[in-house]
Amino acid sequence: MRNTIQLFFYITLRNWTVYKKDFIANISPTVADPALILVSLGLGLGTYLTNVEGMSYMHFLAPGLTVATALFTSFFESSYGFYVRMSYENVFKAMLTTPIGVREVVFGELIWVGLKGALMAVGVSIVLALCGLMVNPWLIPAVAIVGCLVALPCGAMGLLATAWVKNINQFQTVYSFLIAPLYFLSGIFFPIEQMNNIVRFVANFFPLIHGVRIAQAIFWQKDIAEALAVHGGILILQSAVLCTLAYTQIRKKLIN
Repeated sequence: MRNTIQLFFYITLRNWTVYKKDFIANISPTVADPALILVSLGLGLGTYLTNVEGMSYMHFLAPGLTVATALFTSFFESSYGFYVRMSYENVFKAMLTTPIGVREVVFGELIWVGLKGALMAVGVSIVLALCGLMVNPWLIPAVAIVGCLVALPCGAMGLLATAWVKNINQFQTVYSFLIAPLYFLSGIFFPIEQMNNIVRFVANFFPLIHGVRIAQAIFWQKDIAEALAVHGGILILQSAVLCTLAYTQIRKKLIN
């Protein structure tokens, strides 16, 4: 068991070693994109929307943008990134000739995705806190938990996409019909309560909306324990189901 856990982290360490070689280039889009959205929508549209849930539009946007970072980080890492390592670089073929097996590859990748999602969410939250958009900046470490909880199910969805696509271009379809709706219909840009009942019902099955709820509680310092208990519990359940399903599906592709 101990050796297995060590092998999980060898996969994670391998990914970190590669990632940190171009660390600034790798993190710049993660930090720049939320900042640009915040400036364009928060300062632009925010001049017209002066009261959203009792706060400025910029304050309303901030938590959701933090969690969205974990969504995109995890999905693209476990879809495009994993596919390239598997199909073009043949990294996993080389690994499978060692004591590392399919289980170690998949769960090592998921650990990496979870840690990366946590790191990116914390990085964005620090920037937003410096802009005065977080009630209590001392709660920033709690954002790492949210980032990890969101990254795991979203990363599992990326692995499922990798298992099902026939070529790398088909990820665009997955993004258009799964990730984009996840992003736009999870209460980041406007209160989810204002949406159609059917859309609201479907959105509750998305991992992102539960991460947004926890992030909002942390950023606004409101009902944090309740949000973690309810929405955190849902995210853990979704992670367990999706990660198990992702393992069974991607396993077939790795051993073929």
